[in-house]
Amino acid sequence: MHSLARRALHTCEIPEDLTSVTFRNRDTEHPDRVGLPQDAVESVWRSVEGLYRTGVHPGIQLSLRYRGEQVLHGAMGHTQGNGPHDPAALPRLPMTTETPICYFSASKAVTALLMHMLAEQGLVNLMDPVSYYCPEFAKNGKRTITVHQILSHRGGIPAIPRETPIDVLWERDEIWRLLCAAKPVEVDGAKVAYHAITGGFVLQRVLEKVTGDTIENYLDRYLRKPMGMKWFTYGIAPEKLHELATNYATGPTPMFPLSWIVSRALGGDIRTVEKVTNDPRFQEAVIPAGNLCGTAEEMGRFFQMMLNGGVWNGQRICSELTVRRAIHQFGSLQIDRTMMIPMRFSAGMMLGGNPVGLWGQQSRYAFGHVGLINKLCWADPARDISVSLLNTGFPIVGHHLPALARFVYTVCRQFPVLPENKRRLVAA
Repeated sequence: MHSLARRALHTCEIPEDLTSVTFRNRDTEHPDRVGLPQDAVESVWRSVEGLYRTGVHPGIQLSLRYRGEQVLHGAMGHTQGNGPHDPAALPRLPMTTETPICYFSASKAVTALLMHMLAEQGLVNLMDPVSYYCPEFAKNGKRTITVHQILSHRGGIPAIPRETPIDVLWERDEIWRLLCAAKPVEVDGAKVAYHAITGGFVLQRVLEKVTGDTIENYLDRYLRKPMGMKWFTYGIAPEKLHELATNYATGPTPMFPLSWIVSRALGGDIRTVEKVTNDPRFQEAVIPAGNLCGTAEEMGRFFQMMLNGGVWNGQRICSELTVRRAIHQFGSLQIDRTMMIPMRFSAGMMLGGNPVGLWGQQSRYAFGHVGLINKLCWADPARDISVSLLNTGFPIVGHHLPALARFVYTVCRQFPVLPENKRRLVAA
């Protein structure tokens, strides 16, 4: 891409030969164990290369599991130094499969499962009002809003007040005070309106009230340590900040009305989001709906555990019924009033659809979550796959969209629906 075009599109520099910026962890790839042809693996990887060549993602990671085995595990690009506006003197640090990246809203899938695990343990009833556990939340007409409504983006508090200083995001007590004081747009749960940040803080407060412990410790005790994760924490410890990948606002600058939708969903324009997400205060904070950090392999591991019915490496993490409750559709396909697109949600997950949905063609049984529009993390029990595509750019619209769609299409084509799995899912 010509330098003038790069500046206009806010993209990074892409070498002609991608070998110099490619990292494949082949020791952890085992397509032979599940009888998968290498051509299928390489076809998916070529689609990732195509996405990287658009220049909107300075760094990319991918982990793909099929029938329980990791068959593709790679990275491409840089963790920093090759952003659209990075100075030439800034060192270019290579992206590897071990580099932690912020999952952004894909964090919601993990936080949601923690709430379902609380229910399994008998510590919370998801159909109870939030105010049953946290009476102060009942102010201004929110007395009847349930935990389940918050999980399924029907809680009526999709955004914090517009005039709220961004610093509030890392001040636990102040953000909670604002959410308690907020007046809901509705309380009956009839309408879907994506809760980009707010819902996570509400769920955190409930969890910490019923456990008497922090959400960080609960995650550590029941999920992170049992599954052997290195990262997978809300935020990053100060001494590890230098290892976290840098985020970049790339692609064409959104114009109205898209800029209005972005601001409505994220609480600010895309350049502000870039600045905030690279702020050490954000990176060290606990933001349950938006700053879990880890690798593509770790998020893929999480979704594989759910595909396994709550089991990882022979150890039960949660019950199969808990997983089923977490992925069960709640309500019908609706136009989301925050994002202004049709969405299907469970109590915590974004669901696929037929003939085509968020997770590709014939993805009726797939579940997962998107992170800042471009990070795609999902599992499809009909195909027996778990996929985690992470990246460090967050373009909203632009020339990259066909390549992103081609990646999802390629995954679905190379890993078709397994008839025996579909029969089992239909019967269930």
